[in-house]
Order: sequence, then structure tokens, then C-alpha cells
Amino acid sequence: MTTPYRLHYAPDNASLCVRLVLEHLAVPYETTLVDRRANAQRNPDYLALNPNGLIPVLETPEGAMFETAAILLWLADRHGGLAPAPDSPERGDFLKWLFWLSNTLHPALRMLFYPEKYAVHAADLRETTKTRICGLLDLLDQGPAMPPGSLLSWYAAPMLRWLSLYPLGDTDWFDLGRWPRLHALAGAMDTLPATCAAQTAEGLGPTPFSAPSLPTPPEGSAL
Repeated sequence: MTTPYRLHYAPDNASLCVRLVLEHLAVPYETTLVDRRANAQRNPDYLALNPNGLIPVLETPEGAMFETAAILLWLADRHGGLAPAPDSPERGDFLKWLFWLSNTLHPALRMLFYPEKYAVHAADLRETTKTRICGLLDLLDQGPAMPPGSLLSWYAAPMLRWLSLYPLGDTDWFDLGRWPRLHALAGAMDTLPATCAAQTAEGLGPTPFSAPSLPTPPEGSAL
């Protein structure tokens, strides 16, 4: 690598969270497109970096990292300013919500988008998952402090975006305005410099979090 980091990404995928944090930290990085249309995440070279065949991967001087939350936490601890320090009294509260986003909300979105991977009766799972996600967002709306530009906000805001857009043709159930704090957060995140950089790189549109539109990426596909 000619720069400290290389992000293996696909437009408007979980790699977006990592791109946003890299931009926010203003650290140099390069990108490599993982072409989902060609199932490139299952190629042997990619599986050597992430045996799960999932996006993203962040190559670092200390080796390749996968799992979105792990990458975000590693970057926050390495570069500072995005999360409470390990010895901070606020660290425990931050960690529980970071892992809640990773282990509870994010998997629920995957069940919504790809129910056939989890159940025989995919349509039934999708409908029950919608109800479950509403309950989870109720918790998040009343939950942690997420100042715009904090690590939790960079993870949560893309998930709010995806709920407005996917699965294609089945998003009428979702109205971000139901959750006032989350809606306000999305609006504040729209205008941050890191967001503007990601808008250009991945074709996210003018209001990518508060009123998202389908991406028009300069390379690759979100689907």
C-alpha cells in the first residue's frame, strides 16, 4: 500500500460507514471496488482478506480487518476524537451501544434485505422484521447521545438511509419522521464534510440521510 489504508468497498454498503469515518479523520486511504454484480466478494483473493465473503475489508499496516464495528472501533482508538478513551467513564456506555448497533440493529437490517438467507418463509420473516426494527428504533431514539460526527452517528446514519431505500419497492412502512431524534441526527449528518466526500465518491445524492435517493455511483453497483 502507498497509503496507510485500503478500503475494499461496494457503493452504499456497510463499507460506507468506514469511508465516512476515514473521511472524518482526514487520514489518507485508497479504495478497491468489490464488484457485487460479479460476486467478487466470493473470489479467492477477497476471501483471503475476509473469509466470510462480506464487505467491507480495511487493509492496514497491521493486517486486514473485517467486521464493520471492529474496523470503526479500531480507527477511533488509533486516531482519537470519535469515541471515549478506553479509561473514560463514558467508555462502557459507548461500547454497549456500538455493539448493539453491530449485533442487534445491523443484523435486523440484513434479515429485512435478505430474508431468504435466514428463513424458508422469507416473506413472513420480512414482515416480522419490520415490526422488530420499529421497536429497535424506538430504543435508539431514546437511547445514547449521538452527536453528529461521533462514531455511533457514522454507524447509525447509513442504516437509517438504507431503511428508506431498501428493499426496492418495499419501503412504504418506514417513515424516519416517526423518530424525532434520529430524524434530526440524519439532517445534521447530511452537511458534514465527510458526508460530502462520500456523496461524490458513491453518488449518494444531496440529502443522503434525511431524504435519501437511490445512489448513482461512478463505479460499481449498490445492489
